[in-house]
Amino acid sequence: MSCYELEALRLGLLNVLGTDDQSAREHAKNELEGHLDGPIEALANAESLSAVERHLDAALVDLESEIAATDPDDPEYDYLRGRLVAVRDAERAVHRLTAQGESVLDGLGEAHDVLHETFPVEE
Repeated sequence: MSCYELEALRLGLLNVLGTDDQSAREHAKNELEGHLDGPIEALANAESLSAVERHLDAALVDLESEIAATDPDDPEYDYLRGRLVAVRDAERAVHRLTAQGESVLDGLGEAHDVLHETFPVEE
């Protein structure tokens, strides 16, 4: 069993952050072998935080559907539910990352405005 959503998320964040960690990439790709399709593939190939959020949400919908279709007596059922908890936690972390990035952008805009107020430029 593998946490396809988490490995795809790692790949997507490696893309977004521009991280060149070949070991992490290879590990994630090996974990995802044969499962790179649909939202998992889109998440692994995401190139922006908004794309990561969108594809992670779609992957969560698929995972929830898989859980709903699994018999609670199935030995994999508890693992699937645990996976859902882990992926939802990761989703919250991605939302925090996005919010922090937007806060940095807002701060830069405010700093720019203050600079121009302090040192007006005549055109």
